[in-house]
Amino acid sequence: MKRFLPVFAVGMLFLGACGLEKPPAKLEFPESKEEAAAPAETAAPAAAPAAAETPADPKLAAGKTVYETKGCNGCHDAGMMGAPKPGDKAAWAPRIAQGVDVMTKKSIEGFTGKGGMMPAKGGNADLTDEEVASAVAYLASLAK
Repeated sequence: MKRFLPVFAVGMLFLGACGLEKPPAKLEFPESKEEAAAPAETAAPAAAPAAAETPADPKLAAGKTVYETKGCNGCHDAGMMGAPKPGDKAAWAPRIAQGVDVMTKKSIEGFTGKGGMMPAKGGNADLTDEEVASAVAYLASLAK
């Protein structure tokens, strides 16, 4: 039983990071092309948040892709295990003060502190060190 609990906890961590996609806002399909085009026209003038835009810097753009597609957003968007949310300047300030190199090292190797924990490579062993570094740089840029 004692061996089962850590395995169960790690399994739940991985399952918790899966399937956090938001459901579609509307499940009905438009009946005509005019209906399909109308919502796009009204949505275009609305200003998108800065986080939704693709950064001009290629490393930050790669970091955004890693963040959105490799599971980083599963914990950070929800603030799981003390993960600082993107753009939360108060939560990111002490981390950024340590420097991007220290944040990258802790993200690659894993870290447990007072405010929470970061599993090694966010629990995704398939990530390369470069992918982790670009995701860290992207998240840090959102909080500056």
